[in-house]
Amino acid sequence: MTAAELASALEVSPRTIYRDLEALSAAGVPIWAERGPGGGIQLVEGYRTRLTGLTADEAEAVLLVGLSGPAAELGLGTVLAAAELKVLAALPPELRGRAARVRARFHLDAPGWFRPGSAVPHLAAVADATWADRSLRIRYRRGEVTVERTIEPLGIVLKAGIWYLVARRDGLLRTYRVSRIEAVEPLDERFERPSDFDLAAYWAETAAALEGGGDGSRPPYWVTLRLAPEGVADFVSLVGDEAAARAFARGAPRDPSGWRTVTVDLEHAGWAHEVCLRLAERADVVAPAELRARLAATARVLLERYGETEAGSPG
Repeated sequence: MTAAELASALEVSPRTIYRDLEALSAAGVPIWAERGPGGGIQLVEGYRTRLTGLTADEAEAVLLVGLSGPAAELGLGTVLAAAELKVLAALPPELRGRAARVRARFHLDAPGWFRPGSAVPHLAAVADATWADRSLRIRYRRGEVTVERTIEPLGIVLKAGIWYLVARRDGLLRTYRVSRIEAVEPLDERFERPSDFDLAAYWAETAAALEGGGDGSRPPYWVTLRLAPEGVADFVSLVGDEAAARAFARGAPRDPSGWRTVTVDLEHAGWAHEVCLRLAERADVVAPAELRARLAATARVLLERYGETEAGSPG
């Protein structure tokens, strides 16, 4: 088959085919290619492979990397299970037992403590588009507003139980939290991935910027809170393990009453307002003043609404 025919059958670009052929050749797979009319790409006749070349340590590692929870969220749960069965069947008996014992002794629980995984109903559709280099039109929730964006999905990252999408929009790289995507529409048009894009390197830079107090595309929204002892777990659940750890590092130790002061970047005023409302009486907002004023206004509205109901209730 030609590269164009393979690309059409696999629904990828010819460049992807050439890149994968180079990777297969580097891995020792005997691929034969001939250019020009009548040429094409094929495996050397009679080539077969089994996994008998794996060492004992390699066999154990192969079974350790499979993450059933994330794979299921991506829509690949049954695919992963089938692949693991095939790997086990292909291993020699002496390695099969060692590899299978790994699953009986090791388990990875990706989400952080006190925080259930976020609902990601559109993750599988986003993953399909990312795999196929297909553009997407999404509705994305940013604070209290929802915006529509046309994006080119480049990669997906699972960080502390939260899925993130790295995409290109208007020529610039953006990061989206998948749980905030409210609707997905795959488009017919495909895009060419930037040849110099390195997902791991980009994410390392993004994570470093976030841990430093901002992602480079927005100013941080710093909020100082006094947390009651019973509010610490909820605070961690709302902002995430990493942000909470940085907030505690910037804050002060517990006072004699058990309350502790923390300073955290809550991205924007809308999210900060929501976090503080959820914490309710378990937190006291020290700063900024505008957030205190907004919470006071919300409290007055609630008091007027529910105070009247309570006063007018029978009995």
